[in-house]
Amino acid sequence: MKTRRSNPKVDEFIGKSKKWKKEYEKLRELVLEFDLTEEYKWMHPCYTLQNKNILLIHGFKEYCAILFIKGSLMKDAHGILIQQTEKVQAGRQIRFTNVEEIMAKESILKAYIQEAIDIEKAGLQVDFKKHEEYAIPEELQNKFDEIPTLKPAFEALTPGRQRAYLFYFSAPKQSKTRVSRVEKYMQQILNGKGLND
Repeated sequence: MKTRRSNPKVDEFIGKSKKWKKEYEKLRELVLEFDLTEEYKWMHPCYTLQNKNILLIHGFKEYCAILFIKGSLMKDAHGILIQQTEKVQAGRQIRFTNVEEIMAKESILKAYIQEAIDIEKAGLQVDFKKHEEYAIPEELQNKFDEIPTLKPAFEALTPGRQRAYLFYFSAPKQSKTRVSRVEKYMQQILNGKGLND
């Protein structure tokens, strides 16, 4: 293992951090012991191997974390990997609330980082759930039946846009909220636009 040159954008990110600054510095120090390239993507430090994303360091209100991009493929011998939400298929986090927690897990973290690198070197891929496997909410299906052009327009969207709509339409507990969401975005679907376009 050799130390890689740090990225100025990550220097700036950590320098401007009001929360988790010491934790970011410690996590970065650990990750830079590996033969990874430090980049700045999605507004966070990202570490790559031959242009393949291996892990991110990021922070939230309650914790900071290392996010392993293909964490679902890792063995997780210590049972510390966390799936952020049930919709996250590949990524897994290890969360921290202080530097002491990071230092206490230092050897475990290094083993997990090495495992993530080995997974990438082996060319392993996450078997993502196909968008066809997601249930179509009844309220959307009713609109497909009611408006003949809506289903073909929906199916013409990219798989990611379809998934985003399915998640968004399915989320509310009450049917009337699901109906209002579908009605609000029907024209956008007919226009070939995604949820956030």
